[in-house]
Amino acid sequence: MIKRNLFLSAILLILIFSCHKAEDPFRVENLIPWSIVAFDKLERSPSERVAMIKNLGFSQYAFGGRKKHVETMKEELNLARDEGIEISAVWLYINNKDTLLNLKLANEMVFESLKDTGLSTQIWIGIDAEYFGGLTQSESLKKAHDMISYLSKRAQKVSCKIALYNHGGWFGEPENQLEIIKRLPQHDIGIIYNFHHAHEQLDKYQSIIKKIQPFLWCVNLNGMKKDGPKIIPIGEGNLEKEMINLLVKSGYKGPFGVLGHVKSEDVEFTLKKNLKGLQALFVVR
Repeated sequence: MIKRNLFLSAILLILIFSCHKAEDPFRVENLIPWSIVAFDKLERSPSERVAMIKNLGFSQYAFGGRKKHVETMKEELNLARDEGIEISAVWLYINNKDTLLNLKLANEMVFESLKDTGLSTQIWIGIDAEYFGGLTQSESLKKAHDMISYLSKRAQKVSCKIALYNHGGWFGEPENQLEIIKRLPQHDIGIIYNFHHAHEQLDKYQSIIKKIQPFLWCVNLNGMKKDGPKIIPIGEGNLEKEMINLLVKSGYKGPFGVLGHVKSEDVEFTLKKNLKGLQALFVVR
């Protein structure tokens, strides 16, 4: 009887620990390395990048780079799959070189790579501020509606979904993103919120999170100070802990993006620094 009770107690402890770990929003399985392709002093090849992600213990990352990186995107997506690494998102940036039915070559290559590899994932959409230059609010909403509707339909054809990414400018304002989503109820569209593009939104951060939370698919973390600079390691700012706590208390469970985004550094070093900062703030398991 004593042995049986000890056994049951041990099982109970394991279950409690497992449940606690599963609820930990900062567990490594819930973290997505981001801005690691174009921002890397060592300019790793696709195979070197996948190996780095695997060696660091991550199970996924988001892919986004310049045209030269998109040219080897298909190779990288296949390599990641072969190594059991998930590509949780890919990046698509719209500017004045893109028009409806005629995207620039790099963006067409993204869709081609997704089609050829059969990868079903999120497509994070950023739109350049100049795309809406000189337009009124209603004109901007119409132009954004048309492009996002078109991109969402293109994404559906390759079994993907799109999310709106705050990258500054008119399109980076969460209120505008919410209005775009409201006008496209037939599409499943998410929001990717980035701390490093949110310095101008800090005064209304709490209200923003409350509004966008139902659509949040990922939050990319960064050290935060009111007056910048734009990129700071997690844990070296004075606002990010409170900002992250507000997210968690609001019910957001992740995932969270961990940035590379320092072109003059080895991206492995940058990721480790951010992980160390996150651990110092929240004791990552």
